[in-house]
Amino acid sequence: MSEKREKFVKLAEGRTQLALEAVRKIGNLSNRRAYEFDEGDIKKITKALRDAVSDLERKFGSSAASQKDVFKL
Repeated sequence: MSEKREKFVKLAEGRTQLALEAVRKIGNLSNRRAYEFDEGDIKKITKALRDAVSDLERKFGSSAASQKDVFKL
């Protein structure tokens, strides 16, 4: 594997794992016993996340997204 590929894989895996963990933490906010929110709040959050993923796909020139619990290249 080339040095550039190794660097990409290392950084992509780490950053993607951090992003997935951050999304899971946002999901923890769904506990209505601990937090108060409305449907508008959820729509704003999900729109921001979808927009970020769409921007990422545009940057890489891909329209397909992969969903995995643990990201590996």
